[in-house]
Amino acid sequence: MTLRSRRGRRLAAALVGAALAVTGASTVPTAAAAAPPADDWLHVSGNKIVDAAGNPVWLTGANWFGFNASERVFHGLWSANITEITRSMAQRGINLVRVPISTQLLLEWKNGQATAPNVNTYANPELAGMDSLEIFEFWLDLCERFGIKVMLDVHSAEADNSGHIHPVWWKGTITPEHFYQAWEWAAARWKTNDTMVAFDLKNEPHGTPNDPVRAKWDSSTDVDNWKHTAETAAKRILAINPEVLIAVEGQEVYPREGETWNSPNTDPDLSPNYHYNWWGGNLRGVKDHPINLGAHQDQLVYSPHDYGPLVFNQPWFDKPFDKASLTDDVWRPNWFYLHENGTAPLLIGEWGGRLGQDARQDEWMTALRDLIAENQLHQTFWVLNPNSGDTGGLLLDDWKTWDEQKYALLKPALWQHGGKFVGLDHQVPLGGDGSTTGISLGQRYGDGGGEGDGIAPSAPGQPTAGTVTANSVALSWTAATDNVGVTGYEVLRNGTVIATVSGTSYTATGLTASTAYTFSLRARDAAGNVSAASAARGVTTASGGGGESQGCSATFTTAGSWSGGFQMAVTVTNTGTAARTGWTVSWTYPSGTTVASLWNGVLGTPAVTVRNAAHNGALAPGASATFGFVGNGPAATPTALTCTSS
Repeated sequence: MTLRSRRGRRLAAALVGAALAVTGASTVPTAAAAAPPADDWLHVSGNKIVDAAGNPVWLTGANWFGFNASERVFHGLWSANITEITRSMAQRGINLVRVPISTQLLLEWKNGQATAPNVNTYANPELAGMDSLEIFEFWLDLCERFGIKVMLDVHSAEADNSGHIHPVWWKGTITPEHFYQAWEWAAARWKTNDTMVAFDLKNEPHGTPNDPVRAKWDSSTDVDNWKHTAETAAKRILAINPEVLIAVEGQEVYPREGETWNSPNTDPDLSPNYHYNWWGGNLRGVKDHPINLGAHQDQLVYSPHDYGPLVFNQPWFDKPFDKASLTDDVWRPNWFYLHENGTAPLLIGEWGGRLGQDARQDEWMTALRDLIAENQLHQTFWVLNPNSGDTGGLLLDDWKTWDEQKYALLKPALWQHGGKFVGLDHQVPLGGDGSTTGISLGQRYGDGGGEGDGIAPSAPGQPTAGTVTANSVALSWTAATDNVGVTGYEVLRNGTVIATVSGTSYTATGLTASTAYTFSLRARDAAGNVSAASAARGVTTASGGGGESQGCSATFTTAGSWSGGFQMAVTVTNTGTAARTGWTVSWTYPSGTTVASLWNGVLGTPAVTVRNAAHNGALAPGASATFGFVGNGPAATPTALTCTSS
């Protein structure tokens, strides 16, 4: 179908609905809901993104790079088919694709200088004879066909595979004015195409005061002031298309209290004058100098980036950390406060990495995934491409097979409702017509749009305490019910939420020996409705000596679950007073639950036995190692759990 014909049908449907309502035709129920929106443009309300009817939506997707690079086309088309890759993303729940591009390529398109890129036309016969712009717009039509929306991201000034390393939005012959003009051309080109719902103005502005050029954030109009540049670009775009979302990233550093942008850049590990964070990940400046888009403020989204230690070993990874400490020390002060304060929505434009190579990396990625899922933060995972050197991709090297371990981690952060993935198109289900894995926005909220789901789930069952040690309690409970579907459970300890999980089991850790605790649960659905609390369960932890003879403890946390499978993270801690050279964890699962694949450990028998890998057996007193696995069957609570060390 063409874009024109589809929008024509939308408009016709809206007009017919309005006419029937006015004439009181008998085919329209007396209490009919308002007609669904005639298009899919999105807007901002507080810290939420909503459709034209006010229904909250959740943008959950991935990146696919190549148009930003010297190839000037998606990577992977040298071997895989563009239609199959796009269909596969939609079927797997990717409802938004962030597409990096260069200012240089946008200007080439603007000036009629599009050239034919090198693609494998045997694998992609549908692309034969097309130039780069024609391929891009062919792909936009594919996205419409499969119910995917698109966010365009200026990744670099020049078409360069390493262009993102340059800290600012101008370089060589590409001037700041060219940056604005390229965005204006894009805004005009796709003004009537509601597949292109968002523009990410510039990827990862960065640099420190020692650098020849760097991005700063203040209220000046200096050429290097990213806040002023983003505001200017957004206003010029919105003057052309006031419906498109504008994503604004942060930069790298921000002056500490009492310092200015003229302060020297001292050693950040010794006596810093600046707060440091990831490139594009520092949005502290919004507190003092917020982006002001005037009448179009309801199109503004802030978009930080965040990564783990395998990309760069930031100082906060050199000490023990968990989700709570990362939130307090890194995420909240740099950007999460904008969500908590209701300032604007957050879209984590890049996060991701390799799994099974560094326990800290796995812990960071799981923690950020949980923060995203618990708060329904919008996100585009980095990356689809397997040829991303420091992160790997969701696809393996054949550009067809999915990395199931990485996808299992991502899946809880994809929008799901009633067991299916939710798209951002009101008419087309995610995955296309006849999709068995996805639904449309119209199906999610009912054909008439409107208020959506306002029914809270039932209360979960009272938690049951399984294995109790001096510092942990394994909990499980009966699932809650909901009119559409439960998406997660809040675990409360002594009345305070300590975790949100997708399954029906959780191991509370970090407890004090011989201490009484009270645990209860609340269920949450996809619309954000929260149940009443379950009946509470009182538990007293074991005395401190109970686990010392074994020399270690093991705590299990459900990292994700889905129909027919689950992912588990296990932390092994040396609870003794002497250093250990190895550890073994054994447990029993009920019939029907098995371990399918495992990382950071060696799987053996009897029952389920995991011993340390070569790199994580040595544990100092109080130190921990982690391993993880994907299981088949229900995510059951381990029984007959033992942990020994040598």
